[in-house]
Amino acid sequence: MEQQDFNPLLHLQGLPLFSHVKPEHVYPAIKEAIDHSVQVIKSVVAAHENDPTWDNVVYPIEEADDRLSKIWSVVSHLNGVCNTEEMRKAHDSCLPLMAEYSTFIGQYRPLCEVLKKIKHSDAFSLLNTAQQKSIDNSLRDFRLSGIDLPEAQQQRYAEITAELSQLQSNFANNVLDATKGYFLHITDRSEVKGLPQSQLHQAEEEAKKRNLDGMVFTLDIPSYLPFMTYVENRDLRKQMYEAYATRASDIGPNAHKWDNQENIDNILRLRHELAQLLGYESYAHLSLATKMASSPVEVITFLEDLAHKSKPQGLREVQQLREFAAAKGLEGELEPWDVSFYSQKLCKEQYAYDPQELRPYFGVEKVLAGLFTCAERLYNVTFRPRFGVDVWHSDVRCYDIYDSFGSKIGTFFVDLFARDGKRGGAWMDECMSRRYRSDGSLQLPVAYLVCNFTPPVKGKESQLTHEEVVTLFHEFGHGLNQLLTRIDIADVSGINGVPWDAVELPSQFNENFAWQEEVLNFLSSHEKTHEPLPKDKLEALIRAKNFESAMAMLRQLEFALFDFRLHLDYDPAKGSRVYEILQQVKDLVAVTPQYPQSRFPDSFTHIFAGGYAAGYYSYKWAEVLAADAFGRFEEEGLFTGKAGAEFRDCILAVGGAVDPMKGFVAFRGRKPTVDALLRQSGISTEESESK
Repeated sequence: MEQQDFNPLLHLQGLPLFSHVKPEHVYPAIKEAIDHSVQVIKSVVAAHENDPTWDNVVYPIEEADDRLSKIWSVVSHLNGVCNTEEMRKAHDSCLPLMAEYSTFIGQYRPLCEVLKKIKHSDAFSLLNTAQQKSIDNSLRDFRLSGIDLPEAQQQRYAEITAELSQLQSNFANNVLDATKGYFLHITDRSEVKGLPQSQLHQAEEEAKKRNLDGMVFTLDIPSYLPFMTYVENRDLRKQMYEAYATRASDIGPNAHKWDNQENIDNILRLRHELAQLLGYESYAHLSLATKMASSPVEVITFLEDLAHKSKPQGLREVQQLREFAAAKGLEGELEPWDVSFYSQKLCKEQYAYDPQELRPYFGVEKVLAGLFTCAERLYNVTFRPRFGVDVWHSDVRCYDIYDSFGSKIGTFFVDLFARDGKRGGAWMDECMSRRYRSDGSLQLPVAYLVCNFTPPVKGKESQLTHEEVVTLFHEFGHGLNQLLTRIDIADVSGINGVPWDAVELPSQFNENFAWQEEVLNFLSSHEKTHEPLPKDKLEALIRAKNFESAMAMLRQLEFALFDFRLHLDYDPAKGSRVYEILQQVKDLVAVTPQYPQSRFPDSFTHIFAGGYAAGYYSYKWAEVLAADAFGRFEEEGLFTGKAGAEFRDCILAVGGAVDPMKGFVAFRGRKPTVDALLRQSGISTEESESK
């Protein structure tokens, strides 16, 4: 094969050759992998229609599907972290292929029939738990893919899924473009008085990149959040807030240019039609078919109960903020663009705590080392950097993880810094699943860990806020779920097959360690003195942990209720009613000042492009599990050995092969309660209970 014909996506031996992947490789590789999978499915089903077993039917299909999954993982990942117009077009050109393949798999009756034969055979009881769960999940997914529908309705199902795939991609692209499509150019430093020095340097670097004088501020979180928190110029804060709150909408600086409202309307309409097609009352009902929560009533009751218990304290927190702002000279009402600014000042006054002052203690190298030390002590593993690995950007690092016997058990990539062409937020994703290959070798799990922290400036090591440290612990919790798995059936290995409302349990659980004095002592080191966080700053940090925690709780509950109600109450005759439902939810839970022109739904990628549709409640649901699970460590000690080992064995190692509630009960000895979350959040329920 000549070098110019080499397609790295079709030769994934070991870790992917990310830097060699070009847009022109994408479509041919996906097409070939899909064609191969279809051919394998048809041939093994035909050959073993009368004598199907795991080995002669399921295993060859898993092998073919694993190849496609690995290729699509690389393509999706590169589209998220190195987004160029060419890569986006290449990625999007494959969406119809992927949707068509997904529909084929879900509606290929001969495969469904042979899986039923395996399920009802005597040999089924001889399969291990993971194999049985994989087959059960597949049969469930056949039902949810319309296998029992008449042919015309199956065709409609295929059309809907293909259209939704494209609409969701369009939504995400609009948000990315709208975020990139605005910046604030400032030439006079006095206009941004109050901004920390490190943020000024960052803004100057951003201006240089654009061949401009002075400073440039963007809507990327590492730029936007400090601006809203520290800049004293209220008019400029308002300007930035309005640009952020109206992204990808019909108003604001780029009105109609990347407007997502039509995408939202179409996505909601098609999701509802899909649910009805499959016999579900709403998309919310359909969503729960693969989750822990049993009914919409259970979800709504859970969220509203938390809101009821949190709102009295939330109202007190906002009133305190209003009074503080007025005392500091704010004229008129407290507005949304004032909240972060005065909250930071109030927090500093109450707790002598300023997030920016802690940055020198949280250099990236020390934080990564501390992150690994924490996991090593909890789970008896070790980490080693892996050099000479092909990566997609020079910032990216690679690490291997080893068990207590010194055997390598997985690999992960870390991509920490914000940059152009990288979508915002933080996430963990799968590169490869743990499974046995056809040659008998064990494929180890591989994960991506992606954040958008402030990059190094002028050769100086990047320093994190403690909030960013918590974000890193969160994503690493997901990573450990992928890397510590002992399951070797791809469908239920690592993060695969875990119900969506349990998938945040490992991540939110892991966040807790970033707040513990014992951990902070080895996680922090001052850039000059190399001393860990001093006692007074550590105590201020911990005291400030629950500052305005009820406000934060209610904000998340607003997102969750809005998402769930939007999908539960959809009525084709009335349309999407996005802002009507949002207002109803706000009336119930919101306590902070509101911006009437906000177009927040137009950039709510979690539910319109990110897999959390009618599932955003999962964050709070899993947070209850995580808080209660961590309670055991508070009772027994952080690194006693037994609790860490049992959390690994009962939760992290079992992937999607075991029901998460069973795993939780095995670990905790009982079912979870919300009390631990409210206590850890510092939310008093006395007032709400007395009403």
